[in-house]
Amino acid sequence: MKALFDTVSFNTSKLVTKTYSTSFSLATKMLATSIRSDIYNIYGFVRFADEIVDSFHGYDKEILLNRFSDDLEHALNDKISLNPILNAFQHTFHQYQIDKSLVDAFMKSMRLDLHKNNYLTEEDFKMYIYGSADVVGLMCLKVFVKGDDEKYEALKDSAMALGSAFQKVNFLRDLKADFDGLNRSYFPNVDLEKLDETSKQHIIDDIENDFENGLKGIKKLPIEAKFGVFMAYRYYRQLLKKLKKTPALQIRSARIRVSNPKKVELLMRSYVKYQLNLL
Repeated sequence: MKALFDTVSFNTSKLVTKTYSTSFSLATKMLATSIRSDIYNIYGFVRFADEIVDSFHGYDKEILLNRFSDDLEHALNDKISLNPILNAFQHTFHQYQIDKSLVDAFMKSMRLDLHKNNYLTEEDFKMYIYGSADVVGLMCLKVFVKGDDEKYEALKDSAMALGSAFQKVNFLRDLKADFDGLNRSYFPNVDLEKLDETSKQHIIDDIENDFENGLKGIKKLPIEAKFGVFMAYRYYRQLLKKLKKTPALQIRSARIRVSNPKKVELLMRSYVKYQLNLL
């Protein structure tokens, strides 16, 4: 039965989320059960594409991404795939009528990671951020508002800002891994070899602005999604707080993390705020 295979596919996406990101998995658990599986399905899709370009060293990444892209097209057109991750994603894609242009923009940014190492202009940087992060926020928003186009349009800008903030925090946290391991530099006009406090503060100010715009949208999300998204927001704000306190040269040489006990503390504090209607 197709329904049984779909269940296996959804469980696979959930396993991928739990295995690759304890933080995102924790935040997703705070969503209503009615939408939780679909967020797992989106995460599984974007994670697999990202892993191809970031992690599969020793293999021909371009061939793998081309194959994944072809399988994606077949999955979306045929409404089935023998790849459980793509089968799960196509289900969510069709159920919430996700715009195909969002998927195409995401895959375009993933393809850039195969060959492009530096983003020298703000325009190029924003284009990459849009495809790698903003559109993921928009896909999730489609699920959060359950396909309601009016609510989607009202919250669209905030969802993109939040996606941008999350991605930029990741870039700042992962400076060492991206530069040393993948020879990539995303922030324009920043010499990562000599990252100073002024450059760091400029990046942080930009992220803070994105967070401010993103929080406005979180407050207007449906009840099913609000707490889970707020939890993700609190986690990334805590990560940014640690990055702000970390000297620029240390950020360049180490990966900053939020400890598991701190994540639990954030969960409890966020829940109190949510229950007291302080969002």
